[in-house]
Amino acid sequence: MPIVDVTCSDRVSSETKRALGDRLPELVSEAVECEAEPYDGQLKPGDVTLRFHDFGRWDRTGVDVLIEVKSKWFDDRARNRQDRADTILHGLTDLAADEIFVGVYLTMPVAAWAQSDET
Repeated sequence: MPIVDVTCSDRVSSETKRALGDRLPELVSEAVECEAEPYDGQLKPGDVTLRFHDFGRWDRTGVDVLIEVKSKWFDDRARNRQDRADTILHGLTDLAADEIFVGVYLTMPVAAWAQSDET
């Protein structure tokens, strides 16, 4: 269950944020799938959490959109983490046409997840 924080500058339009919200769950799921957490193409509640933020007045960065993906560490997932981050970035290349600069930070902490049942 990846947690994805998307932080945007004021140059990022509502339409671009909406496009990110539509695309990122599947894009991230495909990029981080592994043997222990395969992606079957059917996202369910709790599979991906997206959180949007705006850069603050004092924040400094070289990108307009910072995508931070936190996904539980598994050996087979960690072996090619750079390829996985690149996959996410390449899935958003059309944003560069709008002169929006995107950065992807993928981290894989040792973690555990628990979730209540759907009602």
